[in-house]
Amino acid sequence: MLEVKNINVFYGKVQALFDLSFEVGERELVSIIGANGAGKTTLMSTIAGLNKAIGGEIRFLGDAIQNQPTHSIIRKGIVYVPEGRRIFYDLSVAENIEMGGYCRRMTSKQYAEELAEILEIFPRLKERLKQLGGTLSGGEQQMLAIARGLMGNPKLLMLDEPSLGLAPVIVDEVFDVIVNINKAKRIPIILVEQNAQQAMNITSMTYVLEVGNVKYHGRSSELIESPEIKKAYLGG
Repeated sequence: MLEVKNINVFYGKVQALFDLSFEVGERELVSIIGANGAGKTTLMSTIAGLNKAIGGEIRFLGDAIQNQPTHSIIRKGIVYVPEGRRIFYDLSVAENIEMGGYCRRMTSKQYAEELAEILEIFPRLKERLKQLGGTLSGGEQQMLAIARGLMGNPKLLMLDEPSLGLAPVIVDEVFDVIVNINKAKRIPIILVEQNAQQAMNITSMTYVLEVGNVKYHGRSSELIESPEIKKAYLGG
């Protein structure tokens, strides 16, 4: 589905990613964990075309996409829900979701059908369609950010720190939604998370980033039992 091979990324003269490689298979739910500054968000934004990759390649469904314009990458089916939600506070919930389909061509009927499907996943948003995005709670805003992403009709969904700043009970709710999207809609998902324990609990594969490269990778169920992972990321 997605294959990243030996990419390097710089911010000016400072290198952020070093010959980094990883992959995502069909219908997989993959977590990427690591300390602040490890390169998690840089990797996501590079896949989305927001950063330039030097060397290596990024392939999606067999096509090379590295350094293509972001709108072209979105049209190919990669949708990125960034850290911090970044919803439009002065637009209504309905308008926020509609913006997710900006790069698509849909009839009114198609849009209505897809909106209905999305609101089945997020019933709380259905009750707040006319409410301004900025008046929602933190958890509702995160749900809205994911709903907006789904309106982009993703073949691959990338979620960057969806639990950031949320109460534990809301985090559980958000993670339940992520698992449901992956299983019910069969969409592969890359989950970037500081909450390593919870991320590894719901994913099949985990990549651990340190200083811009992959330090460990493997099945989540195995890595979560690793003494090194427990000590560094799980408080064990």
